[in-house]
Amino acid sequence: MSESWSESEVEAAVEDYFNMLRLELAGCNYNKTEHRRTLMGHLNNRSEGSIELKHQNISAVLIEMGIPYIDGYKPRSNYQRVLLPAAVADYLKNNPDLQDLFKRDVETMPEIPSVDDFLAIMETPPVQDDKSPSGVADTPEIYNPVGVNYLEREAQNQALGGAGEHFVINFERARLIHAGRESLADRIEQVSATVGPSAGFDIRSFEANGSDRFIEAKTTKYGKNTPFFVTPNELRFSRDNASQYFLYRIFRFRAGPRIFALHGHLQDRCMLVPSQYMARPA
Repeated sequence: MSESWSESEVEAAVEDYFNMLRLELAGCNYNKTEHRRTLMGHLNNRSEGSIELKHQNISAVLIEMGIPYIDGYKPRSNYQRVLLPAAVADYLKNNPDLQDLFKRDVETMPEIPSVDDFLAIMETPPVQDDKSPSGVADTPEIYNPVGVNYLEREAQNQALGGAGEHFVINFERARLIHAGRESLADRIEQVSATVGPSAGFDIRSFEANGSDRFIEAKTTKYGKNTPFFVTPNELRFSRDNASQYFLYRIFRFRAGPRIFALHGHLQDRCMLVPSQYMARPA
């Protein structure tokens, strides 16, 4: 077993990660391999694989803090539970300029991307490395020194959400036309616009046999593992209409958008983590 990472090594990895994240959010090209090899010179005989795993651990910490992460580093949750979050928190506190970068990025509406083949953009849902069961989890214990959940703020971007819904409508039209049901494609309804949030879902589409398909669309500019946010009403609707309910997660929306779908009651398909509480005096 390799020796545990020292505090200075973790700090060096965190700094390198944020240097790459700055470039990614600014739309600049960079080479992850070059970064890893340069970082090796500041570490205690660490392999490239070990460094990549540490960067994946940092992605997991940032997601738990509600902060954008590097898409190319899939989050891995098997990290030092004290040392790594503390190093990330210290870096964020010592580099307040990152808050402006995060705020600007989550509030910016990207151009609606074009897609050559809608039917080719559907993927399987992500598989979590920690094998977490579905259901309701405890509130996360990681401290966010920034005090803002930027992933939640992005989820509240109505322009982004609306663009994602239109993207899903185009996907559904392509799916139904491919199935020879163009007449059904013409009847797809953006329920979020005609009814509003009380409906509990965004889009009414159809199966090839004409039965209803109820779709909730969740859109992010970030990677496949970015968590999404659901309301109690959306959760209830997914429970009461499980056989006809689909959540479409649209990710990487600013460039090369992809979709994965979750079918059924969301509590059976997701780990639900409380993000806020309604309180009253006891």
